[in-house]
Amino acid sequence: MSVLSHRLATTDDIPAIAALMERAIAALQSDFLTAEQVAASRLSMGLDTQLVEDGTYFVVMAGDRLAGCGGWSFRATLYGGNHSVSLRDGSTLDPATDAARIRAMYTDPDFARRGIGRMILRICENAARDAGFSRAEMMATLAGEPLYRACGYAVIERVARMNDSGVPVPGARMGKML
Repeated sequence: MSVLSHRLATTDDIPAIAALMERAIAALQSDFLTAEQVAASRLSMGLDTQLVEDGTYFVVMAGDRLAGCGGWSFRATLYGGNHSVSLRDGSTLDPATDAARIRAMYTDPDFARRGIGRMILRICENAARDAGFSRAEMMATLAGEPLYRACGYAVIERVARMNDSGVPVPGARMGKML
């Protein structure tokens, strides 16, 4: 594998990030969800470009290829992409009382299980800690839950996210002390 590097995402990265997310949703969730649930999950997953604008979204590169991406947020939204309007809350969190949000972590299927997710998670946790947060929370997919458990996250609550499709998509709100 090429040497891995990371940097903040830019608006120029958005098309490649969106394509990677689509591949990851299709390939990496199929062992955990039915085809109907994978299709429904697209309605609540994806990139929230506010993260890019806020300078809290990262890309991991393997040479010149996008291998993964993910971010953290100081805003109240827990999950959802630009198209998930009902899930979005742009109010800012208070690091003294609120948990930072770990958001929109995806690994290209060609790079799965090679440490990309751990790398992104570590980068995000360090950035959130540097911003004064002592806790982090996320909405985990079933496919992501084993990684997050291995990295010290615990399930706060299990959810079945409902969206306009009417198909429940299981997930877990997870948290960790930083």
